[in-house]
Amino acid sequence: MLDFNHRPDLSEKISILIDKSLTQENEKQEPRNYLGASRLGVSCSRALQFEYTNTPKDEDQNFTGKTLRIFQAGHVFEELAIKWLRQSGFDLITEKKDGSQFGFSALNGKIKGHVDGVIIDAPQELKSELNLTFPMLWECKSLNNKSFNDTVKKGLAISKPIYAAQIAIYQAYMESSIDGISQNPTLFTAINKDTAELYFELIKFDQALAQKLSDKAVRIITSTEAGELLPRISSDSSYFECKFCPWQERCFNLKF
Repeated sequence: MLDFNHRPDLSEKISILIDKSLTQENEKQEPRNYLGASRLGVSCSRALQFEYTNTPKDEDQNFTGKTLRIFQAGHVFEELAIKWLRQSGFDLITEKKDGSQFGFSALNGKIKGHVDGVIIDAPQELKSELNLTFPMLWECKSLNNKSFNDTVKKGLAISKPIYAAQIAIYQAYMESSIDGISQNPTLFTAINKDTAELYFELIKFDQALAQKLSDKAVRIITSTEAGELLPRISSDSSYFECKFCPWQERCFNLKF
């Protein structure tokens, strides 16, 4: 007689169905026709060229159902952070009046970015103590325990340079649509996915970094459109960034 309360294969069977539906849904998404500003902190310009041109990834590097579940869980954590901040007295806006997301477009739409939100007020005791002024950019990430603790210990710029780069470029490009946002620090929020701990850091605008990233974006786009393949970050395929690159095989099959 079957024990319907304990079927070792039940989780696997249902998970397979869910992951199949998620991958099918993901395959229906229209590919980006622009360079995502949140990706400009990636070290390898060639990888960003592949990303910008929607170059097919190596056969085994497409998003799995598990990865897509992780992405969607991240959105849930972000929604929780929005709720918690609002309940605690922050005036946090995540959508424009027409319901669209805050963001920017540059270089005739070839560079785009979408921000998590904008803070226009905070609890009085916090404003007084930290001398906060507004508007402030708000960015949120959910991290596993190891990554979260490293961020708390080292700070965002050292622990997560890609996120720090994302914030710098957002502060720079959002200034044209939200006056003064680059003059005020960004409130970065991290949620520990394992413990629900919270980490907050005020990130001042790094103008030099933003300019460097902007120049990098222009170089990637102009080189790509001119048919020029930029150098890879390393000549060694086992280099840690190359090892985990979704275009590793394609890249190193090229002679240059």
